[in-house]
Amino acid sequence: MEYKLLSKITSPKDIKKMDIARLNELSGEIRYKLIETVSENGGHLASNLGMVELTVALHKVFNSPKDQIVYDVGHQCYTHKLLTGRYDKFSTLRTKGGISGFTRPTESEHDIFFSGHSATSVSAGLGLAKAKMLKGDDGYVVSVIGDGSFTGGMVFEALNNGGRSKAKHIIILNDNKMSISENVGAFAKYLAVIRSRPEYYSFKANTEKVLNKIPLGEKIVKKLYRIKTDIKNKVYEQSTFFEDLGYRYMGPIDGHNIENLCDALSSAKSVNGPVLLHVITVKGKGYEYAEKDPSVFHGISKFDVDTGEAISSHKSYSGFFGDTLCSLAKEDKTICAITAAMGIGTGLDCFSEKYPDRFFDVGIAEEHAVTFGSGLAKNGMRPVFAVYSTFLQRCYDQIVHDVSLQKQKVVFAVDRAGFVGEDGETHHGLFDVAFLGTIPELKIYSPYDFALLNEDLHKALYEENTATAVRYPRGTENPITKLLSRDSTDYSTYGDRNSDVAIVTYGRITAEAVLAVDKLKEKGSSAFLLSLNCIKPIAEDAIASLISKNKVFFFEEGQKSGGVGEKLGNMLLERGYCGKYSITAVEDKFVEQASVSDLLSKYGLNKEAMIKKISEEF
Repeated sequence: MEYKLLSKITSPKDIKKMDIARLNELSGEIRYKLIETVSENGGHLASNLGMVELTVALHKVFNSPKDQIVYDVGHQCYTHKLLTGRYDKFSTLRTKGGISGFTRPTESEHDIFFSGHSATSVSAGLGLAKAKMLKGDDGYVVSVIGDGSFTGGMVFEALNNGGRSKAKHIIILNDNKMSISENVGAFAKYLAVIRSRPEYYSFKANTEKVLNKIPLGEKIVKKLYRIKTDIKNKVYEQSTFFEDLGYRYMGPIDGHNIENLCDALSSAKSVNGPVLLHVITVKGKGYEYAEKDPSVFHGISKFDVDTGEAISSHKSYSGFFGDTLCSLAKEDKTICAITAAMGIGTGLDCFSEKYPDRFFDVGIAEEHAVTFGSGLAKNGMRPVFAVYSTFLQRCYDQIVHDVSLQKQKVVFAVDRAGFVGEDGETHHGLFDVAFLGTIPELKIYSPYDFALLNEDLHKALYEENTATAVRYPRGTENPITKLLSRDSTDYSTYGDRNSDVAIVTYGRITAEAVLAVDKLKEKGSSAFLLSLNCIKPIAEDAIASLISKNKVFFFEEGQKSGGVGEKLGNMLLERGYCGKYSITAVEDKFVEQASVSDLLSKYGLNKEAMIKKISEEF
């Protein structure tokens, strides 16, 4: 397709003079570009297709970066990137060295915050707006947040704080799941449009000024406000929750009508104080397959544009976990599954269909999910909380105080452990081992294949007496790990047991270590591989098997600081180890976006890097 308008956009200024017809034409080009690019690179499609007109209107009405736009989660920022000078680089979306699939301040002055986690935009936006107010900056701050993110408790903390503010903070609630009730009908829609126009607020402000100058005028204004509010509530059949908090509520507005959106945003600018603008959009708008199944196209790998079918169909750890939990739940009525709005992503879609009474989607509320699970456990259920490693970071206090201290048996199925690839800095699962490792009595398993994952889940549910985490990576298993010897349920071995050189690792990169041992053998060198399945606590006999080795090389797909490598090294020293010990892991930094294979190579964790590291020491 020829992008006649989009290809000429180098900054938001380029759309300021476009009329509504041109803006609609531009939106069509943007929508096609999104489908084209995501089909090749993977990414978040449905949410971005629903945001096209709203983003165009935002940049038509506001002046970024003086006016600051904060996107919640940030996965719906693709149109924003196209309108802020990144069209020429858009084909590099989510690739090594390319532009991010989320907002990234190091990439553009128009990206205000790194954003990859939910429910943060209102707090961040309020802080930005208050800072502008204190400095005398007349710029606006807009927080764009989806209705799904409104299930996060942090949003309500921010709303409670922000409603008392006089800052120019506009919150746009992008509602892509609810619709205007049928009994509201055309009259309510008409009123919503009228109330969103700048002339409405100008007339309202002038009327209040006149009334306030006459005797009893102030009382008349208050009475009229109460009457207006009562009528509005009857028409919309909704509470005045936002207005009770101190926000001027506007909407609902059709999120795909650019003219109405521009009117509404201009009106929001004229309000002296915080505003909440309610916008209705269709997730997946303009692409039939995404509209029919927006959950599948929320985050998707490469797909065929004509059929909507994903190109890769290998069984993933997430899918295997979901199937395994379903099988266990068939026989055990006490097993419950918990997710924080990630049922499909964590493989629980099958569980939700078969056992709806024992499936709990708590929304984007990971902290609540953990304590809720503790309550389930206390009264005799077996809760399993399936959560991405990066989102488990939000739950540290609840795991410590509400689960481990209470000695409740909650199972944490930690998905996307290690490098996740193209989602980048905000999504890598590199911290869970370090922070979970500090929690007393909590046990951690890190299986290297599906068979071990199956065993570990069973042990976590039926053999352990404490909270247990079972962590596994994104993607699928490598069958080469079948070559390992299962010396114990806590560890496996491979290679020459009598070698003076030991390779120690766990999880996904065990497969890389197996290949490294084989390659070293071809070169005339031998090595002994110890793969830890239980990484907390580490089995005593596993430690004992390393004491006699002259050189121990630990490879870890996670943070070096606080990782398993450091702990094992200390344990060896405490037991009198006199050989050389080295750790290869992620140093004190955040990891950029790239494919998992590229990242394993860069951080010295693939077979080639392992061989090079060990060969240099022989």
